[in-house]
Amino acid sequence: MLSRTANHLYWMARYIERAENMARILDVTANMALVQSESMSEADLWQPALEISGNVEHFEAHYKELTASNVIHYLAMDPENPSSIYSALQSARENARSVRVAMTSETWENINSLWLEFGQFEGKNLAQEGLREFCDWVKARSHLFRGVSFGTMLRDDAFQFLRLGTFIERADNTARLLDVKYHLLLPNQEEVGGGVDYYEWSALLRSVSAFQAYQKIYNDTIVPWRVAELLVLRKDMPRSLHACFDEITVILKGLTTARHVECKRIAGEINASLLYGRMDHIFQNGLHEFLTEFIDRNCHLGQEIQATFLNIYAA
Repeated sequence: MLSRTANHLYWMARYIERAENMARILDVTANMALVQSESMSEADLWQPALEISGNVEHFEAHYKELTASNVIHYLAMDPENPSSIYSALQSARENARSVRVAMTSETWENINSLWLEFGQFEGKNLAQEGLREFCDWVKARSHLFRGVSFGTMLRDDAFQFLRLGTFIERADNTARLLDVKYHLLLPNQEEVGGGVDYYEWSALLRSVSAFQAYQKIYNDTIVPWRVAELLVLRKDMPRSLHACFDEITVILKGLTTARHVECKRIAGEINASLLYGRMDHIFQNGLHEFLTEFIDRNCHLGQEIQATFLNIYAA
């Protein structure tokens, strides 16, 4: 497969996943804001959403104050923000248009109609009304895209690069979501285990569609170390770090040759740390430190994939 074609497919999948993840971030932040802690202002409640996306400095350069309305517009509809849902879906559609012949007509029609339908939300003040419906729409269309591509595409290299982009992006976001809740939103000592703390962990689980899975597996009160275990080490949880890297290692094994061993080595090393990791050891050494290191290693793997297979401009 031509590296240019692989590049477009890989980044198309990453942008679709990024848009869905940003919708999840907005949804969970809005839900958390409904139960305000006395010690947290509006800015305190919404800054973590910017921290997750890594765009705090860019936001501050373009907006005078950190309010719910400004953050929602910035993360959802701002064309100047490369991580916004608007920018992600536009980039996904442009990447797809460049390689229409490499995917099925159903897959192209799905992503094209997604972008056209997105126009219904332009000009709306999502902070005032319709934010939940907007987030649900983005998530549903992302699910539909994956379902159509999975159900219609030949299991060739094109399909594998599409899947690879999805899981690299998903692993990064799950780690960022968990880190922000644990590190930046850690409550005061008297609030640990309280109603607000419980609601925030519940909101985090719902943001990655893991609330029912948590109840089924643990059948107990929501506690931080079990949430972390579910989202980091459980390979049967679809959006966990372990589940993502189980998929990534298999995909890279099929794509790599003797000349491409570094990608496979990095992915295998990360997967082994998740396979044999123990939650008590992770907490003992620091969950924040573990997640920060994971994000860096996942980013390094993405750079290695870009250099090894795609080897052209970054999308």
